[in-house]
Amino acid sequence: MLPELSLEGKRFLLTGAGRGIGKGIALVLAEAGADVAVTGLTPTGATAVAEQIRSLGREGRAYVADATSAAEMDALADRVLTEFGPLDGLVNCVGDAITKPVVQLPGDQRPGMTEQDWHFVLNVNLTEAFVGCRAFGAHFLERRKGSVINISAWAAVRPAPRRAAYDAAKAGLVQFTRSLALEWASFGLRVNAIGPGQFPDPDQLTAEQLERSAEAARRNVPLGRFGRLREVGLLAAYLLSDAGSFVTGQTWFIDGGASIL
Repeated sequence: MLPELSLEGKRFLLTGAGRGIGKGIALVLAEAGADVAVTGLTPTGATAVAEQIRSLGREGRAYVADATSAAEMDALADRVLTEFGPLDGLVNCVGDAITKPVVQLPGDQRPGMTEQDWHFVLNVNLTEAFVGCRAFGAHFLERRKGSVINISAWAAVRPAPRRAAYDAAKAGLVQFTRSLALEWASFGLRVNAIGPGQFPDPDQLTAEQLERSAEAARRNVPLGRFGRLREVGLLAAYLLSDAGSFVTGQTWFIDGGASIL
């Protein structure tokens, strides 16, 4: 392995990594030599991922926290830094979507978004990154080193109907990443974002659902397939490693070309 790509001796925390893209990143980081702590809203997924990390010969820890809650994330920071040790990086992976029009459209029976819908989508896709960076920022600033990755989406640059809240949150996350990168650059910290496209989690889908996703990707993705969770992990490993030491404030879209259509 190129020495700049090694994560040996490094420690990372990933929020929302009990399944999906977060899980894919966590396992690749462990393969590259890192010790990894993961969080989930419930213990089930995070515990399973931590066990997989340990099976790779690395230290893996699971925590439960609501990544949108400042109080819970502040308490998590105290626990993680005491029990797991100093961190070299943070990956904010939490996200979810509600597909609804802003108001009910003529001839469409689907209701418009409620205020609660709007706040939920913004909190779980944008506020969670602010809360995570706020909770662990002082730690990284004190150490004068560290790397943060925020998980955005191709939706940040390719809007769609009935997706206004999600698109706005993911686009906001791109600009939050850029602003924070400038804020922290003089202290030796780097902040980047990754914008995944279609990355279904095989563990969360039936074979029939996975085939439907594959068929949709063959029609709609220039490279003709959906992404594999490991591929986002490989990009994250680069950004968190010394190989990415001159990269900050960038959003890397990994979507088979979907965002450039």
